[in-house]
Amino acid sequence: MSVDTTATIHPSAVIEDGATIGANCKIGPFCLVGPNVTLGNNVELFSHAVVMGHTKVGAETRIWPTASIGHQPQDLKYAGEKTYLEIGESCMIREGVTVNPGTKGGTGITRIGDNCLLMLGAHVGHDAQVGDRVVLANHASVAGHVTIGDDVIIGALSGVHQFVNVGKGAIIGGLAAVVSDVIPYGMALSERANLGGLNLIGLKRRGVDKTTINGLRTSFAEIFEGEGTLKERAKKAQDKHGDNELVSDVVEFLLANSARSFLLPKSND
Repeated sequence: MSVDTTATIHPSAVIEDGATIGANCKIGPFCLVGPNVTLGNNVELFSHAVVMGHTKVGAETRIWPTASIGHQPQDLKYAGEKTYLEIGESCMIREGVTVNPGTKGGTGITRIGDNCLLMLGAHVGHDAQVGDRVVLANHASVAGHVTIGDDVIIGALSGVHQFVNVGKGAIIGGLAAVVSDVIPYGMALSERANLGGLNLIGLKRRGVDKTTINGLRTSFAEIFEGEGTLKERAKKAQDKHGDNELVSDVVEFLLANSARSFLLPKSND
């Protein structure tokens, strides 16, 4: 066990032999830290938080009471093999959040990027890959093998189906069930989610200029309406708007392999 001398650990907390506790960490009452856990500098565990498994938690991350981090993945095929969980820096993991490590049948590792906010009761399943600055609102669930790009917001009580990819900058409305890939900067809405347009508010908040946003809006209509297949229309949009970085992001996403197909706008038929 390696505990930095500047760390503060409540007498009721349990730090198992083998754990690594970085400088200025604070571990509150009745917390449990497993033998293969590494906490970076300035990590704070409030009371009753549990971090287990082969888990690394980045500097400045805070974990609130009753969070369960790094326990055995919820996969019946799991047979005790060594798999991993990495959580980035400056994340906020609120009460009751659950995050599972990877599995042998997946990548073997679950990753959460920097500056993420996982609100009360949110869940990140095994082998998920979550980018930077991602927000999971209360009780949002990300299933196994899901990929979430940077700057994504997932609304309260929403669920993302296993193997789905959510492109960067997308937003998923509350109570949505997402069973297909969501394009970058897309907006997924309704109980059985459809592609309800673009996350224009998110783009404006990030300071994207009006010309670039308008180009993305134009290409959105060209990609999801008209003759030909979706990928054919995406290639035409790339040819027409190739100097627009946002359009390139969307086209690259659409031309990549998908295990779940793509979320589409609601048909007017």
